[in-house]
Amino acid sequence: MRDNGVISEARAGAAGRARRSRPVGSVAGNPLPWLACVSAALTLVHLALIAPGLGLGWDETVYVSQVSGEAPAAFFSAPRARGITYLVAPLAALTTSVAALRVYMAVLAGGGLFLALWVWRRLLPAPVLGGAGGLFAGLWVTLLYASQAMPNLWVAYGALAAVGCFLRAVRDPNDCWAPTGMAAGVAFAALMRPTDAVWLALPLAIAAVAMRTRRRLLVVALGAGLAVGCAEWIVEAYVSYGGLAARLHRAGEIQGRLGWYFSVDDHVRALAGRLLCRPCDVPWRHPVATLWFLVLPLLVAVGVRAALRARRHRTELVVATVVGTALAAPYLFAVGYAAPRFLLPAYALLALPVAYGLVRVCRPRPRGRRIVVGFVVLALTAHTAIQYRVADSTADRVRRDTADLGRVAAELNALGVRPPCVVSGVEAVRIAFRAGCASRRPDGHDESITPARLAATALHQPVAIVVWDGGRPPAYPAAWPVHPLPSLGDWTGLRAYVSGVRPPGGGR
Repeated sequence: MRDNGVISEARAGAAGRARRSRPVGSVAGNPLPWLACVSAALTLVHLALIAPGLGLGWDETVYVSQVSGEAPAAFFSAPRARGITYLVAPLAALTTSVAALRVYMAVLAGGGLFLALWVWRRLLPAPVLGGAGGLFAGLWVTLLYASQAMPNLWVAYGALAAVGCFLRAVRDPNDCWAPTGMAAGVAFAALMRPTDAVWLALPLAIAAVAMRTRRRLLVVALGAGLAVGCAEWIVEAYVSYGGLAARLHRAGEIQGRLGWYFSVDDHVRALAGRLLCRPCDVPWRHPVATLWFLVLPLLVAVGVRAALRARRHRTELVVATVVGTALAAPYLFAVGYAAPRFLLPAYALLALPVAYGLVRVCRPRPRGRRIVVGFVVLALTAHTAIQYRVADSTADRVRRDTADLGRVAAELNALGVRPPCVVSGVEAVRIAFRAGCASRRPDGHDESITPARLAATALHQPVAIVVWDGGRPPAYPAAWPVHPLPSLGDWTGLRAYVSGVRPPGGGR
């Protein structure tokens, strides 16, 4: 009995020493409460502080109109993919309420963040996963887009899940579900944005070949996931766009002819609260709001270096960093304009090494621990406050825009432009959807109708051509009555040329 007691004490002492000497990078703790809190916070903060009064944006309107019963579907241009439309379709089948859409998407966003990080529970410590989730959810871009029908946030979740499953497959050759999960993550990302999925799959394929662990299976799974996710987009290319090459060419034209651009400075300026910076010739306002972006590469390097020195989780953080960088590179160096949401997939992956570095830095020798922790807490608090302020001011701008849009649509309805009807011209997509009309333009990205056909349509249903103060109307509605409209954001001096035909059974 005494020998057993000595042995038990020795084992207990060894276990205690192991716990005390365990590196920061070891997987310890239960990630469930960390991830549950972060995910719930994203949903609740967005619904309470950002979502109220947030109407549909231009891109959202295009995606939602494909499945909504409120108005005919808007023109679907070549670069777009239908993944986000499929995501909103279940709710759109039940209601046209924008408020319901916000709740639905925000709940899905919180759940998506939880699931994407849950994949990593066997790869990184719980505090790192919770910290990464908090850093990503705390960005104003994430907070603003949490309930929006836009694909970028969902590409981020697909990328997180795919990279996590890839690393699990490499670590454990007996994990038969990891390759399937990786393929599903790539397919999901491709369904949302096919080009992003290519930049997700490519570095993973290279890593699979370099690691030589289940490389044939992983490369095949990556190819299968990419093919499944892109299949609908490719089929639609041949059905509606004249083939894959024609669709890719047209998509490049709409995106400004992809090539070599240095757009880093554009993204820096856009992070002050601009949803789209095209062309991005605006001054750099509020530098403090973009300081984190400039420091991000340094923080990532600190996290990766900490993992290399600790000799734990090196592969996980290096792969996350490489894939995140690959997802950011096209938007920083191949697209001649900026939108903060483009980089959401990169931010999601780069948050992992940043969180790891912060956790590591907060555990120095006891003498300096309080000072370092205090500094990190103060910096993160200031960062979060700035991010929320940018999100709130941007959302407030969108709310004012939503109210303006409602007034414009109501005025058109009062002028007799009611379903079935057509709206063309300035902000035609959003105005038409709000008024219950179809949006058709003979110019721009749309070109879904000719001027002659639009004039012919005016012979049997109401048509409104909206122009602004500095715009000229086309020739065919010159004889139509002109009516002033309320301003819509920066579009001032709006007026509508309205055909004389009234909808059956309605109008004045």
